[in-house]
Amino acid sequence: MDLQDQLKNLFPEHIPEPSSDKNKDEAKGLWIQDDPILCKYEKRKGKPITIIDGYTGATEDFKALAKEIKTTLSVGGSFKDDKIIIQGHFRDKIMEILKDKGFQVKRVGG
Repeated sequence: MDLQDQLKNLFPEHIPEPSSDKNKDEAKGLWIQDDPILCKYEKRKGKPITIIDGYTGATEDFKALAKEIKTTLSVGGSFKDDKIIIQGHFRDKIMEILKDKGFQVKRVGG
């Protein structure tokens, strides 16, 4: 007997509310902002990096987003000064991941 059956036995007159279809990111706790996130490509010391900037939500949410992007792409990176720095040229893939999550993304640079 699972939890739902036990609750039905304890409260037979209770009618459960239908679960609303929430965005997957809201279930995880990420805040979707109205302003676009900036995604730019640079070279530092001759090596390509992708920088994600402009998130106005909580720092912990942005760190969780950085970790998810790094594990999805299997690359290294860091979180500094409210920016996510990803090693390599992954701007198009990162923009696609963010759009799938519901963020607006703006491509900056060449």
